[in-house]
Amino acid sequence: MVRAVILVKSPKKLIAARLLKISHIIESFPVTGQFDAVAVISVKELSEIKDATTQIQQIPGVERTETMVEVNN
Repeated sequence: MVRAVILVKSPKKLIAARLLKISHIIESFPVTGQFDAVAVISVKELSEIKDATTQIQQIPGVERTETMVEVNN
């Protein structure tokens, strides 16, 4: 399994709840700071992270995302 954290910038108040509707997102919550929400994703293949990120970016009001993939040593 591949896990990643996706930071989401969106002024929409319920963006964290909306993120949970996207497949493979296992957790989402609002945060303070530069970004407004965090989505935690778990997938079988690295390429599926791009698919989830694309779906997030298509949500009206999403201004920006930043993805960090977990690194296992």
